[in-house]
Amino acid sequence: MGNLKFIFSGGGTGGHIFPAVAIANALKEKYPSAEFLFVGALGKMEMEKVPLEGYKIIGLPIAGLKRSFSIQNLKVLYLSIKSYFMAKKIIKDFKPSAVIGTGGFASLPISYAASKMNYPVFIWEGNGYAGLTNKIMSKTAKKIFCGFDGMDPYFKYGNWIHSGNPIRKEVIEKVTREEACTFFNLDANKPILFITGGSLGARILNESIYNDINLFQEKGIQLIWQTGQHYKFDGEIPSNVYLKPFLREMNLAYSCADVVISRSGALSCSEIAVAGVPAIFVPSTNVTDDHQTKNAQHICKNGGAVMVSDKDAKYNLVNTAIALLSNKNEQEKMKTALKASARPNATQTIVTEIEKFL
Repeated sequence: MGNLKFIFSGGGTGGHIFPAVAIANALKEKYPSAEFLFVGALGKMEMEKVPLEGYKIIGLPIAGLKRSFSIQNLKVLYLSIKSYFMAKKIIKDFKPSAVIGTGGFASLPISYAASKMNYPVFIWEGNGYAGLTNKIMSKTAKKIFCGFDGMDPYFKYGNWIHSGNPIRKEVIEKVTREEACTFFNLDANKPILFITGGSLGARILNESIYNDINLFQEKGIQLIWQTGQHYKFDGEIPSNVYLKPFLREMNLAYSCADVVISRSGALSCSEIAVAGVPAIFVPSTNVTDDHQTKNAQHICKNGGAVMVSDKDAKYNLVNTAIALLSNKNEQEKMKTALKASARPNATQTIVTEIEKFL
C-alpha cells in the first residue's frame, strides 16, 4: 500500500490523547513501516505524554475559545490563524495518507487545514455530546467515529458510525484478581474499591474519600486511589489504601476492583464498560454542555452504573460505594449490563474504516 503516513491531532486531556495513541498503535501494528506524527497544543499534557508512548509530536500555539465574552478571544483568534498556517506547512512537508482528529481545540487547525488541502480527514467523538471542533469538521470528514449511539442531532450528513471508543490494549488486558492484588499488596479476599478522577484528578472525589477514609478501614474495604497530579495527601496513608497520583497499571486496577468510582469522561466510560467493573459515576460539572452527565446516562440507563451528582458527592458518595460493595447480586447485574453495552473491538472497527479510504 506504499509508504503510509498518519497525522494525529487532539489533546488537552488524556481523554483526547490516549484514544489517538490507541488508534496509532493499531495502525502501527498492522503497518510497521508507516510513519506517524502527532500535533498538539504547546504547554498541554500531550507534549509530555505522546513522546512517552514513542511518537513524535509538534506543538501549535493554539488556545481554547472562551465561551463567555472575553477580550482574550482576540488573542485566541490570532493564535488560531497562526496555528492554521503552521498546520498547512506541517501537512505540506509530511504529506499524510490520512489525518485523524480526536477532538479538543488542539485538533482544529490541522484537521481544517487538511480538509482544505484535500487530504482525507477522520474524526473521533467519544462523548454523547459533540464538541465544537467536531461539529465544525463534521461536514468534510470522511467518517466520524462515535463512542455512543444517537448522534444524528450533531452529525447530520450520515457519515458517522457507532464504533465505540478506542482503548489501549494494555488498559483492559485482564490478569487474575490474585495477580493484581499481589501488585497492589492487597488481600484478594476482601472488597476493593478503585477511585479515579483521571490523570488530572478530581477534587470532589478526593475530598469525599478523604473525609471518610477511616470508615473504609472499619468496614474492611481496601482502596486503590488515583488522586491525580494536583492532590497531596496529608498524613499517614492507611494500610488498606494503595495511593498514587497517576496510575499506569489501569488494567491491574480493573482486574481486581469490585467497584470503581470515576468521573464520566468518554474514555473512562468505555474502559469501565469493557472491563466490566460496576461503576459509580460522578460527572464533572466543569465541562462543556454537561457532556459527562450525558455519557453517564448512556451507561446508567442500561443498568451498568449508578450516578451521584457532584454537589451530593460529599454526602452520598462513600455510603453509595459501601452499599454497592456489600451487594454482590447487584454487582453481577451491573456486570451483565456493562457487557451488553461494551465495544471491545472499537479500535479495530476504526482502523478498518480508515483503510477503506487509503
